[in-house]
Amino acid sequence: MPTERALVVGASGGIGAALAAELEGRGAAVVRLSRSADGLDVTDEASVERHLAALDAPFDLVFVATGALVIDGNRPEKSLKQLDPQALTDQFRLNALGPALVLKHALRLMPRDRRGVFAALSARVGSIGDNRLGGWYSYRTAKAALNQLIHGAAVEVARTHRHAILACLHPGTVATRFTAGYPDHDKVTPEQAAARLIEVCEGLAPDQSGGFFDYAGREIPW
Repeated sequence: MPTERALVVGASGGIGAALAAELEGRGAAVVRLSRSADGLDVTDEASVERHLAALDAPFDLVFVATGALVIDGNRPEKSLKQLDPQALTDQFRLNALGPALVLKHALRLMPRDRRGVFAALSARVGSIGDNRLGGWYSYRTAKAALNQLIHGAAVEVARTHRHAILACLHPGTVATRFTAGYPDHDKVTPEQAAARLIEVCEGLAPDQSGGFFDYAGREIPW
């Protein structure tokens, strides 16, 4: 189902900017929010509440495209010896708590009488069942926590918004600053990733709410 009005949080990032542009190219009215352009800090509830309270409902799509792999120079751990409490806390705040706070305050912006989608960027490495390599403790843990938060929220939201769809989406490896330090991975452009993610969002049904999907709409194990 085509999107008519969308909110993109994290719209100054590589994927976020591409999502906003792709949605506009498809005829949607897009509201963009980001830290660099608007001062929105998704880890600060007062900031989230203030920015979202200024918006008028409804939005067919709320897409949270925030996140980071490296925070304050702390790169993904290769072993337990590198596990740092502050790095783990920072990952959790940005990659799990941030999108959850957006959902908490964006729920009033989602329609009750028709279909509406809330999507957050997750990552396949957040899958516990698919973890065959170990390592990357903080980032993996934060994304696994995000998946649980969105999955649990979907159960509750269905009671008041029976047409709502909440989803965690893995975009693939996208050529942005986020992945610049990982040249050996096959990457797609932000524009390609955005088009694929929007197709997934527009193709999901309410009975799939709370799910974890990749860029092709395939379900990823928890």
